Amino acid sequence: MRTLLNKLTAALPPGTVAVAGGTVVLGAASYVHLGVAGHSLSAQDMANVSVLWTIVMSVGIGVFFPIEQELTRIVSARAVLGQGAAPVLRRATLLTGAMLGATLLVLGLGAGPIADLLFQGDRALVGALGGAFAGMAVCYLTRGVLAGLGRFAAYGTQLAVDGGLRIVLAFGCALLGLHSALAFSLVLALAPIAATLVTLPTLLRAVGPGEPIAWRELCNGLGLLICATLLSQAVVNAAVVSTKLLAPADSVLIAALLSALVLARVPLFVFGSLQASLLSGLTAAFTAGDRAAFWAMLRRIALVVGGLGLLGGVPATALGPWLIEVLFDAKPRLGCFDFFLMSAGTVAYMFAMVLGQALMVFKRHNLQLLCWVLGTAVLVGITLIPGDVALRVIVAYALGSLATVLAMLAALRLSFPGAAAAATEGPGQTADTGSLGVGAVGP
Repeated sequence: MRTLLNKLTAALPPGTVAVAGGTVVLGAASYVHLGVAGHSLSAQDMANVSVLWTIVMSVGIGVFFPIEQELTRIVSARAVLGQGAAPVLRRATLLTGAMLGATLLVLGLGAGPIADLLFQGDRALVGALGGAFAGMAVCYLTRGVLAGLGRFAAYGTQLAVDGGLRIVLAFGCALLGLHSALAFSLVLALAPIAATLVTLPTLLRAVGPGEPIAWRELCNGLGLLICATLLSQAVVNAAVVSTKLLAPADSVLIAALLSALVLARVPLFVFGSLQASLLSGLTAAFTAGDRAAFWAMLRRIALVVGGLGLLGGVPATALGPWLIEVLFDAKPRLGCFDFFLMSAGTVAYMFAMVLGQALMVFKRHNLQLLCWVLGTAVLVGITLIPGDVALRVIVAYALGSLATVLAMLAALRLSFPGAAAAATEGPGQTADTGSLGVGAVGP
């Protein structure tokens, strides 16, 4: 058993194990938070929490997670070259603050219509949504620099503190009798801000002086990446919001879909522990010109993702309808075939995330965006087909994710014709590594 674990650990990018513990806590916190809310709130209040949670995990991640990804890539490349990250942190803080301010301004100006459309007129939930966006902004800013510097222990600590506080606060709401959608929604704002403050001293000690960074270098691919990430989050989270718009009175189906998607996406929570270390490792190999290491890491991660999909998809398909009733108090509206489709969509989505990271390291943000545009178009087209709402939104998720994977495979093959050959090289072969160096990727 120990030998097997050692082999599995060796197959993962450096830093994955350090992040995994925090990811497990944060992933479990999502289930506890939604489970306690489901047992504490009315169907209508739980539907409001479901919609808010979905928006936070789609729009919030879409806007602010690209900051972490770009900072990881930039800081990791600077670390290979022996440059400190303090100038990057300063400018990224200003940029993140501006993005958060713009987001909050939009929420403030549109508070009335947003509340009427999504939260049955409850403007307080719009305020809670803004607080959750603020929490995401500060945590993704700091996590990006920590990952780029290889400070994965602090990265994992932030995840664990965030998740632990969500669990404590959710149970606190239930024990205090706070049967309010607002109380359970504010958990999403308070926990990440507190977790960021806990790890801030480590971050400030880790960054060192270095060459100034130009605004163009920091922002050049960020717009494209934000658009791509927003579309990726639309694909993975659209089912709940689409159902809210297509069948607004069916609160039972909305809550059941959120519970089912959270369960079917268990592998995606585990995959989160790979993303930061994978991007950091791929960027380091790219910057150093180590072509063999780059493609070998990508191959190993593809195998790990396939294994995660099987481990999560089989039990979700077999037990999903029963589990969401027990864990989330969801009403019986979905069957095993629905869970199979959601699990298949999750596997495809994880492959798309891996391939997207490869495109991003090559600074092909435009191709990554085009692939997500195609996947989103497939999702929208299927969603608008007449028929059963639940089946439409679930099939749309699965096929939208699959279309994105196929597009990214084509993009990698067409853009980098040497990729297939490189992927077959042994770990000791480094011939032609110069073609992988920074600035060597042509149009």
